[in-house]
Amino acid sequence: MSHRTRSLLTLAIDIVLPMGLYYALRACGVGFHTALVISSLIPGLSVVSDLVRRRKPDRLGLYMTTMMLAGAVVSLVVHDTRLLLAKDGWFTAVAGLWFLSSVRGERPLAFTFTRFIFEGRIGPNRESWDVLWERLPAFRRIWRVVTVIYGVGLLVDAVVRLVIAYTLPVDAVPGVNAAQYVVWLLLVQVAINVYLVPTGVFNRWSPLYAELRHT
Repeated sequence: MSHRTRSLLTLAIDIVLPMGLYYALRACGVGFHTALVISSLIPGLSVVSDLVRRRKPDRLGLYMTTMMLAGAVVSLVVHDTRLLLAKDGWFTAVAGLWFLSSVRGERPLAFTFTRFIFEGRIGPNRESWDVLWERLPAFRRIWRVVTVIYGVGLLVDAVVRLVIAYTLPVDAVPGVNAAQYVVWLLLVQVAINVYLVPTGVFNRWSPLYAELRHT
């Protein structure tokens, strides 16, 4: 299964399926809170499945699993419907702060989470990202900037989710939140690529990789 297919399948399981289940339960007369609790247990199943299959969890898998389990616990113990609707916003804010706190670390999160997609596909000789990181200061700067973009984007997304959770009619929130995931993913990918393409990171002949071509 290709990476694109896996990503679309994950998107369907973690976003579309919970939203559809919520509205199906509401149509059957299930109460707000019960429908929210049941539908909120669906996200993350694909991550857990992948975690069990590989048995070697990476940082992204561990993070997603932790967020999924935390969300499930919150769903089961919280009885305030608005607070339950707002939990995604709070978790998103935590993720944003985590990204920003990693910027000056040994490996920023954007580097860690992106390398499994692009490693072996960029660089003059398809070098390991550890080599690119150690030898190219500009490469390190690029992924620190991308990490900031992700972090700020997540914090903005979190604020919007919290506003939605406390202002819109309860039944409208799950649908709007699901649509927001898609919109946010599109916007942040556009923003990141607008930054990345001029850096030459995808061009093996760009000045970014000059030092590697000369050795």
